[in-house]
Amino acid sequence: MVEYRENEDLSFEEYYDFLKRSDLGSQYPKERFEERIRKLLTTRSIAITARNDAGKLIGIAFGVTDFVYFLFVTDLGVDRDYLTQGIGSQLLIRIREAVGGEDDISVVTVANEAAGGFYEKCGYAAEDCLFWKPCNVWSKFKVI
Repeated sequence: MVEYRENEDLSFEEYYDFLKRSDLGSQYPKERFEERIRKLLTTRSIAITARNDAGKLIGIAFGVTDFVYFLFVTDLGVDRDYLTQGIGSQLLIRIREAVGGEDDISVVTVANEAAGGFYEKCGYAAEDCLFWKPCNVWSKFKVI
């Protein structure tokens, strides 16, 4: 049984623990990590969380949106022990519905190569017109 929640407040400590249990923890830069994560947790436009029956955080989807045309999914992660159970695809469906639904909202995200197959399975297409300019100073980092 998975419970999904919208715009739930998360503490840094709980999110940090989740990052250790998901592959999302390798996507954040080392520089000012805690400061940036604390800001992320309070400033994202939309958040959908997934919890198991014991209340443990097992999945998240964060996004930035205008609530009219576009949703940019900034973060999507699932606890490694819960992969292949449909939680990631449910998070994508629920975050889009929360901001307007498939008839009104186009979804954009930047995913690493390993996640490409997942997004394609969920009906997402890769587009050549997506442009990306990364931050000047980001060091590889993995939450452990």
